[in-house]
Order: sequence, then C-alpha cells, then structure tokens
Amino acid sequence: MELHLLDKDKNSIQVQIPDADMTLIQPLTNELLTDEGVAKVKYITGHPELDIPVLFVQVKSGKPQTALKRAAKTISNEFKEAREMLEKSK
Repeated sequence: MELHLLDKDKNSIQVQIPDADMTLIQPLTNELLTDEGVAKVKYITGHPELDIPVLFVQVKSGKPQTALKRAAKTISNEFKEAREMLEKSK
C-alpha cells in the first residue's frame, strides 16, 4: 500500500491512499475513531473521477502519524487473525 503525504503539522496529517477502496478505508477510519487520542477523522472523496481521496486525521494528544500507524497495525492484525482462522477451517 502506498501513501502520499499531503500535509502534516503538530496535530494533524493529510494523506492520499491511491487505489484504496472502502474495504480498507472503512476499517481504518473506524479504528482511528476508537482511539482516545484522535480528535477528528475525515475521508474526503471529492469528485470520483478527478480527485484522489484524502484521509485527514487530527489528534488531541500524541503524533497524528503515530495514531495512523497504530490503527493500520491493529487492522493488519485483525485481518491476519481472520486469515489464520480461515486456513484452520479448511
């Protein structure tokens, strides 16, 4: 997965995730919203054919990139566990 950093400051970060669909974005935004250190999460889609969607994360405490990494790692672990369960059930 590729991320393009658009903007970053002390409390927020904006990234583009080319070719991401809602299968990735929905769990990522949900996980970010459960983080107590995160103040705001927005996924801005813009025009479906002209714009690459932007993920905006603003934190109350900590670094925004750390919150994004933490959420991505949690989701990765959940998918890994699901895959392992499926493999065991064969």
